[in-house]
Amino acid sequence: MTDVDQLLLNFNQKKNFENDNFYVSKSNFLAYETLNKWPRWEKNILNIYGEKYSGKTHLANIFKKKSKTKYILENELNDEIFKDLKLYECIILDNFENIISERILYTLFNFIDQSNKYLLIISEKPINNFKFDLRDLSSRAKNCLFAEIEMPDDELIFAIIIKNFSDRQITMEKKLIEFIIKRIDRSYSKIYDFIYKLDELSLKKKKPITLKIVKEILKVKN
Repeated sequence: MTDVDQLLLNFNQKKNFENDNFYVSKSNFLAYETLNKWPRWEKNILNIYGEKYSGKTHLANIFKKKSKTKYILENELNDEIFKDLKLYECIILDNFENIISERILYTLFNFIDQSNKYLLIISEKPINNFKFDLRDLSSRAKNCLFAEIEMPDDELIFAIIIKNFSDRQITMEKKLIEFIIKRIDRSYSKIYDFIYKLDELSLKKKKPITLKIVKEILKVKN
């Protein structure tokens, strides 16, 4: 049995699309498992981090359905919002790297601690790696749970390809998928960029996806 045959078998048997089509593999298992331990987190703040398009916001939206949760983006974090936050059990803060005010962020951390609420922070790198001017904020940023979504493994790349082309009602031969998995960059952004370009070129040429088209996108000569 080829590698892609095994992946296809695992895919059909396990059906790892949990909660709104979130596919669980080794790459994201830690983040998924840690998130689902709520409300039995060891600390009140969980930071899920990983590359762009790795599924962090997808996980955040799954979490949002578990409790009375307020989802806020970085530009919504201001002094006025704390009146509203008192009404919620959990808070999700997305796009952490774009936050400008350290004072507001420090106030949020204090609010979570004092009110015994829960905070899920979504970022591209762990928040304890950020350089803060406020020393107390740096200390607070270290006192969190951390869960990384790692670079995609073969199983997750396979799932992403199958899911995205199924949504487009496009079928692909197993040998093409195997060819792609062996050669594509292990990067979520590169994978989604590849899928977009492949779909676009196939539509432009008005032809089904072939090995020639795949090679053209991957820039493979032979």
